Amino acid sequence: MRNKLISMKEAVEKYTWDGMTYAHGGALPVGSDSISFGREMVRQGRKDINIISNCNTQQSNLLAAAGCLKRMEVGFSGLEVYGFASGLKRVVEQGQMILEDYSNGSIPMRLLAGALNWPFVPATINVGCDQEWCCADRPDEYPSTTKIPRVKDPFTGKECGVFTALKPDVATIHVTMADIYGNAIMLGTEWSRYELSRAAEKVVLQADYIVDTDCMRQFPNLVRIPDVVVDAVVYWPFGVWPQCSVGVYDSDEEAMFAMNKALKTEEGTQEYIEKWVKGFNDVDEWLALLGKERIEKITATPTAFLMDPYRKWIKSDADIKALMERR
Repeated sequence: MRNKLISMKEAVEKYTWDGMTYAHGGALPVGSDSISFGREMVRQGRKDINIISNCNTQQSNLLAAAGCLKRMEVGFSGLEVYGFASGLKRVVEQGQMILEDYSNGSIPMRLLAGALNWPFVPATINVGCDQEWCCADRPDEYPSTTKIPRVKDPFTGKECGVFTALKPDVATIHVTMADIYGNAIMLGTEWSRYELSRAAEKVVLQADYIVDTDCMRQFPNLVRIPDVVVDAVVYWPFGVWPQCSVGVYDSDEEAMFAMNKALKTEEGTQEYIEKWVKGFNDVDEWLALLGKERIEKITATPTAFLMDPYRKWIKSDADIKALMERR
């Protein structure tokens, strides 16, 4: 097996490009998403991205605010208790990008279709309402007959709607633990990260911890993402911040509100990018920027016990550095 451990900078350089169809895997707008991968895409100036989001998160909020997105297909576009996603809202209202609205039911169904290599999947939801009849790609077409087209069921002769399958060019998926080959364990709700890992052409994992493969052998039933579907693994602690990673750290509520407020304006977005995108160059500088006090606060989480069965297999930073050098 191949050592797939690479740096964040290298992962974005190698696996992303302007105009790609990109999907990110996360659990709810406050949950585990590959936000640090999105920061690096902003740093490297990616643009004209078609993004697929089961749930909007601070990653897609930032990518939109920074002008990286051309189009978005989304199941839920808010940030829950933190309000509307200010960066996303601003650029959509200014006509700088298209937002095609679906639901948290239809996006997983479409990812499942992509994972199974189906051309489409029956639409049992999102029909008979404006989610079917309103098409952001063709706003003058109302009611739309092309967003969720109707077909005849060959068995009953009844008409039903269908969704197109989702097959993104690239997906980044946050996981709690990964080994160097790409086997991964996720704590907390999956939110279609399983289906996404099979639907995408290329898959990059962003991991809180790198663990020995013996950990995966001890808990094979928990390895929901196996090495055969993974192209690269990036070690990036606190890579979900300011959102949460179950068992590792809680959401940083103050930072969540502050980030969303900053992205509301172009000026605030640029200030945010200068500090939280361009203000570090590697993992050590990233941790220094977060600061000891913040890290101690968010890691004092009541779910920390969930990591207890796995701690003996966690690789140290020195181990990871050596593994990177031996690639």
